[in-house]
Amino acid sequence: MPHRNKAITKEQQDNLTPMKVLQDFIEGNARFIRDEVHSIDHKALISQTTESQHPKAIVLSCIDSRVPVELIFDQTIGDVFVARVAGNFENTDILGSMEYSCKVAGSKLVFVLGHESCGAIKAACDHVELGNITALLENIKPAVKLSETQIKGKHNSSNNEFVEKTIENNVRLTIQRIRERSPILNEMEENGEIKIVGGVYHISSGKVTML
Repeated sequence: MPHRNKAITKEQQDNLTPMKVLQDFIEGNARFIRDEVHSIDHKALISQTTESQHPKAIVLSCIDSRVPVELIFDQTIGDVFVARVAGNFENTDILGSMEYSCKVAGSKLVFVLGHESCGAIKAACDHVELGNITALLENIKPAVKLSETQIKGKHNSSNNEFVEKTIENNVRLTIQRIRERSPILNEMEENGEIKIVGGVYHISSGKVTML
């Protein structure tokens, strides 16, 4: 079993490429599935990251308790920034967090992570209206509307194919809006400084499927 007792240094972060970080995530997920994740010296990593941090990526994930971002990619203290909101969509605050992560703190990858059986996606498919949840679900409605043009049958959460397509469409549309709404991130991606990618986590298997 691999062992981690060294945090990422600035020099190591500078030498990373977006593709290397993505490959590291893919390999980490494979270790997670095989139950061969790193053993971690948390005390050492806490000590090394007290004064500074040099994360390799930022992940935009759902709040779902079954999607522990660092664990499923076999990452640890100091490795990744994580932004979480029900339905894993972007907003101004999250875009600002992504810009800080990449432009200021040097991260190389923006990863939008949807997941199987997402409650927020199902609620949006069912047009749920409840308190502040109503406004939250408006951010997912574009994905629902797109799925309605692609999937036959019932357009609600009783149709698993419809839900799955909406989960994928929500990731893809979120990536599209990140590029449109953040000139900073868009320019960095065009210059090859970062990559903006997406995938779906399957809570039934532990596997992340890239989109």
